[in-house]
Amino acid sequence: MSSAESDDLPVAGTAVVLRDAPGGIEALLLRRPDRGSFAGAWVFPGGMVEPGDRVDGAGEQEDAGRAAVRETAEEAGLELERLVPLSCWVPPAGIPKRVRTWFFLAADPGGALRPAPDEVVEARWFAPESALAARDAGEIVLMPPTWRTLHALRGAAGVEDALARTGDPAVFRTRMQATTTGTLFFWDGDELAGAAAGARERLVAEAPAWRFEGS
Repeated sequence: MSSAESDDLPVAGTAVVLRDAPGGIEALLLRRPDRGSFAGAWVFPGGMVEPGDRVDGAGEQEDAGRAAVRETAEEAGLELERLVPLSCWVPPAGIPKRVRTWFFLAADPGGALRPAPDEVVEARWFAPESALAARDAGEIVLMPPTWRTLHALRGAAGVEDALARTGDPAVFRTRMQATTTGTLFFWDGDELAGAAAGARERLVAEAPAWRFEGS
């Protein structure tokens, strides 16, 4: 069992679907309804691993990949052809619903988007920088894993460049700490998570603009 699988949590799969654009890349984001999980937030397509996604002898990463493919087809009408494991997100302790989520990069297979009306209010392609700026302007809501992933994708020259940047999937064990003006999200590698003094691996979620601090 990998370190990412050490917690007994339900598992989900998420697809970070990318397409080439004049300025680099764009990522597909879906706005959730103002109810349920991630109410009103813009997220990558994805969802929980279901029984049909599981294959005997396969690990949870592979099961999560099948869930990401299925959910992307259901939510956006896109049939993904290739997934590249990107990251695994372990939520903070103490929140009401904890789900370990695997993120995968995938190239846009082409074709028109067909958002599922009961799950998606709106679907749009965003350049990573544009999505981050829209969040800071109060135009969209992003969850920390979405924000951090978009932040890491900035500057990619194209889809193949983004795919080539990936290595072994990074595991993000999220912790939270309230500040006087917002929330601090931090991960392994930050001094607050036990790393050396001065080490930084954190998202400072404060008004007006969120920022990442990394050593």
